Amino acid sequence: MNLHKVIYLLCTSFFCVVSSFSPLHFTTTSTCSRIASPKTPFKKFPFFSTSSSTSKEHLSSPPPTPVEKVVVLKDADAVGNKIREIVSQEAKRAIQERGHFALAIPGGSILKMLAGEISDQKEWTCKTTIAYVNHKCVSMDDETLATHAKARKLFLDGWDGVKVVVMNNSNDGDKEAREYEEQLRSLGEDILPQSVDSGLPIFDLALIGVGDDGHIGSLYPNREEVLVTSDGSWVLPVAMKDPPSITLSLPVMTNAKKVVVAACGVSEKYPQGKSDGMRRAIVADDETLVTFPAVGLRDVATWVMDEMAASKLGEEYIVGK
Repeated sequence: MNLHKVIYLLCTSFFCVVSSFSPLHFTTTSTCSRIASPKTPFKKFPFFSTSSSTSKEHLSSPPPTPVEKVVVLKDADAVGNKIREIVSQEAKRAIQERGHFALAIPGGSILKMLAGEISDQKEWTCKTTIAYVNHKCVSMDDETLATHAKARKLFLDGWDGVKVVVMNNSNDGDKEAREYEEQLRSLGEDILPQSVDSGLPIFDLALIGVGDDGHIGSLYPNREEVLVTSDGSWVLPVAMKDPPSITLSLPVMTNAKKVVVAACGVSEKYPQGKSDGMRRAIVADDETLVTFPAVGLRDVATWVMDEMAASKLGEEYIVGK
């Protein structure tokens, strides 16, 4: 390789590194701040990183969730009340300890749980930053598909001063995942601390829902995303549907100070509610990360559910609750 070519490659590399950084900027909605990312990716890094230890772990079923980590309540209203109580408690604790509250929320039924009255809400929403556990790659104003639009309508517009990390309105999953991670990394230690050992972000509270197939966020069964380790990306693109989605990785979810799974409600399609899903997530001895990703939360989450959802767990989880 001649000298001119070497100089050209070095200059090109330097330009790419410098141009990959641009400042975070804010736009404002009626009652909450919307954090929008720069248009240039933070850095080029591989989304997926797995290890030999992970390969072994995903082939075996983890131990059942300890009984004391499962909270069984009468009905869906009681579960919603409990979730809002937890949010208020964790917000106050975080603000007292470090001056800010970092909250990760999913879509689905948990949004409706957050829509009710929350204790002392005005004392902490202005010191709160919200990120999404997962989100479809659509316009943030799409009231049919966008979790952000649904959250605004249900409760966010009433949370005065809250800041929300949002996407950039494209249907490019790779691009949205990279830029969403860039935003999270740019928040700063005072807003979103990082673990000294792993470098992973530490949310004060992560609320998680579980799908009937065991998916959490957009980590679905029999896909590589659920096997990403702590040295992989924080935010992953998931292209199994159209439009694609982005999701926090499992290590990011489990690294939160407090992880809470909520499950409740019945329907014509599921007259027994979330009972079979909770059984598979919490106690089944034949489920793995690959077959039912929610088992990855067994040892870290507090599981809050109604009596119907808990009905297949076994007496030890229900008696005396």
